[in-house]
Amino acid sequence: MSDAHRRPKTPDLTRQALLEAGAAVALRDGLSTLSLPAVAEAAEVTKGAVFHHFSSRQGLIEAIATEIIARIDTECALALVRDEGQDGGGYGRFTRAYLHCIFHPAHPASPWAAPTCAYLADPALAGLWRDWIGARLAAHAATDGTTALTSARLAADGYWLAKAFGPMPGESAATLYAHLLALTRETAP
Repeated sequence: MSDAHRRPKTPDLTRQALLEAGAAVALRDGLSTLSLPAVAEAAEVTKGAVFHHFSSRQGLIEAIATEIIARIDTECALALVRDEGQDGGGYGRFTRAYLHCIFHPAHPASPWAAPTCAYLADPALAGLWRDWIGARLAAHAATDGTTALTSARLAADGYWLAKAFGPMPGESAATLYAHLLALTRETAP
C-alpha cells in the first residue's frame, strides 16, 4: 500500500498541495502542457485525489492560474511595502512594484512568463488576469494613471512575453529595467 493510501484524510491540505504542485509544474512546463497525472505525482497523491478536488483539467488550470495570480499579488504587495520605505511611495508606486514582479533583472526569465502566456489563449484565464490588473490599477489610479506609467507597464509586459519565446537580442535586462524604472519617477521626461 502506498503512502498516499495510508495518510490521514486532510482535504484542505491535499487541495493546497495540489495547487502548489500544479503551480510548480506550470511554472516549469507551462499551463498548456499541464497534465493531471503530472500534478498528482508532484503532489504525491493519487489521480483520484486530483479528481476529487478538481472535476476537470480546466478546473485545475483555472485554480492554478488563480494561485499564480495570488503569488504575483503577494510579490507586488511586498514590493509596494519596500517602495514605501525606499521611495516614499507616491507617483509610480504600483508601476515600480509591477516592474519588480514582472521584469526584474534578478528574474531574467520571469517565473510568471510561461504560465501567463497561456492566459492569452484562454478567455477564462485572460479574465482572471484582466480582473486582477484592473483592480490594482483602480486602487492605484491616483499614483499610476499616467500615460508614461501605462507605457512602462506595457513595455514590461512585452518584455516578459518576448522572453517566454526565447533569448532577446539587444539591450541587457538590467539596462531596460533601469530605463523603465526611471519612467516611474515624476521627474521623468
